[in-house]
Amino acid sequence: MTEETITREVTETKGRYVIRHADGESELSYSILSPQTVIADHTDVATGHEGTGVGVRLLEAMLADARAEGFKIVPLCPFVNAQRRKHPEWADLFDV
Repeated sequence: MTEETITREVTETKGRYVIRHADGESELSYSILSPQTVIADHTDVATGHEGTGVGVRLLEAMLADARAEGFKIVPLCPFVNAQRRKHPEWADLFDV
């Protein structure tokens, strides 16, 4: 599998982590409640890239930023919430 770059795009109220594939984009979008809290809204993996770990890589990028910047994640997205339950070592990064 080719290692693809994750890009973070941020506006005043929203953001997303994106991997651009030759045939589309995968993203994890979020809403900014405050400098301390973001809501993980939705994860969308491009067709043909399902099951390759792309969604987890996007979430891991968000988790790394949460740790570095000190914000908590509200896991509204079902994928993010399921991963949160599978990984108790991430518990300190979530606001549930």
